[in-house]
Amino acid sequence: MSTLYVTHPAFAGHIVPQGHPERPERMRAVEQALEAEVFQPLIRVQAPLAEASVATLAHPESFVEALDHTRPREGMVMIDGDTTMSPGTWEALLRALGGVTLAVDEVMAGQARNAFCGMRPPGHHAEATTAMGFCFFNNAVVAARHAQRTHGAERVAIVDFDVHHGNGTQALVWDDPSLFYASTHQMPLFPGTGARSETGCGNVVNAPMRGGDGGAKFHEAFEDLILPALKTFSPDLLIISAGFDAHERDPLGGLLLKGGDYAWMTRALIDVADETAGGRVVSVLEGGYDLRGLAESTTAHVRALMGA
Repeated sequence: MSTLYVTHPAFAGHIVPQGHPERPERMRAVEQALEAEVFQPLIRVQAPLAEASVATLAHPESFVEALDHTRPREGMVMIDGDTTMSPGTWEALLRALGGVTLAVDEVMAGQARNAFCGMRPPGHHAEATTAMGFCFFNNAVVAARHAQRTHGAERVAIVDFDVHHGNGTQALVWDDPSLFYASTHQMPLFPGTGARSETGCGNVVNAPMRGGDGGAKFHEAFEDLILPALKTFSPDLLIISAGFDAHERDPLGGLLLKGGDYAWMTRALIDVADETAGGRVVSVLEGGYDLRGLAESTTAHVRALMGA
């Protein structure tokens, strides 16, 4: 079985103000990185357009309807100081929902060994009723809930190595022992959550990093905290919130990861998934705002998913 790559041109249609780091060029950087010969075995599919109701797997219907009514027909609407909607945003959001649920379907059915969803906007800051931090719908939690509701997965784990803590994901899984969330992230940094003391109902593991930390500290956090807890949880499916803004080139963080560190973390997570989840992994793009760093990190991550 091969690795599934899910994306769509509509993800570039989510337009942001000039100078905004979460820009459409991110998608072209990912696309160009995955055009190399080593990636030819990828199963490439376009993300389908989901019904908006799919978002209610993680968000109340009132919030979904409010966002739908807020989207502009022209120009831009500011949700907050960092988060904007353009005329193309709504399709990008629905394609993201369609993409992650398709990836879960294919991986759970054994049609693909694992999957990488190259999409924007990201999702891990989206709380139940709050769009923030460039995020609107929480794609990772929607994917987890879809696996449970549609495929009978009893336990789903989400591991997040974005430089920013996934406050939305943590809040959405906080009191549900059937879901697990682990995060490496820089502190202090937006959004200000993610202390070691934040443990949910015993299903949350946070490993905050200091600015200037690099691969050695990440390896330590994974080996000492995240991987043991993940093995104990023993998920039926592993979802990776693959944020690449901990790369040393990224302008929004102060951590010093390189492509090889992302490859190591990905392989370590795959090893646990092989032990507990039949190798079932769905990776969802989150951050990563330096285009060269994003391309390098994506290359390393997807090569590891492919076993290359």
